[in-house]
Amino acid sequence: MRLLLTSAGIKNPSIEDALVDLLGKPIADSDALCIPTGGYGSPYGSPGGAWRFISGKSDQPMCELGWKSLGVLELTALPSLDAERWVPWVREADVLLVNGGDALYLCHWLRQSGLADLLPSLHETVWVGFSAGSMVLTPRIGEDFVGWKPPSGGDGTLGIVDFSIFPHLDHELLPENTMAEAERWAAGIPGPAYAIDDQTAIKVSDGAVEVVSEGHWKLFTP
Repeated sequence: MRLLLTSAGIKNPSIEDALVDLLGKPIADSDALCIPTGGYGSPYGSPGGAWRFISGKSDQPMCELGWKSLGVLELTALPSLDAERWVPWVREADVLLVNGGDALYLCHWLRQSGLADLLPSLHETVWVGFSAGSMVLTPRIGEDFVGWKPPSGGDGTLGIVDFSIFPHLDHELLPENTMAEAERWAAGIPGPAYAIDDQTAIKVSDGAVEVVSEGHWKLFTP
């Protein structure tokens, strides 16, 4: 897959340019599926939050970018469907737009639904996540971000990339998300870790990792 891992969606022209580059064609020519599932696992989530994400009325621009088509893929529904029904929906999409919320809850349903097993075969598909929708692809999220607890315990996620992410750096509504806190968090992560603000994204294509930013960020290495 090609990945655009953001803190808060397509917040500036640089991140939008990175998205178009990953797609290889204009947004207006691209078919998208949005995945709202992660929002339900967060104590801050609500049905209204899911609607705002899907309808493009949230503060994290993703669904409102002018896609050729936009559908909803609810992961909790997939286990009750035959794979022959929903797998073609995913394969035909150019991009998956993945909501934030709780990364471990999202990870659980990516596995339960079977979508996690499908991801490695989606070579041309672009994954665009924000917050938990980005963190879920990392190896670990760190104890600071554990909310919903999976049956297996721990803070491990899918490990599709080899680095972890601390999102919403220095956010005005999250006074605890300071660079000092990010550094303390990173000290408990056994691998590289990025702290990124809402004007920053991490672009991954063909194994190459590039930070795209009109804000600030830092890479911590063990």
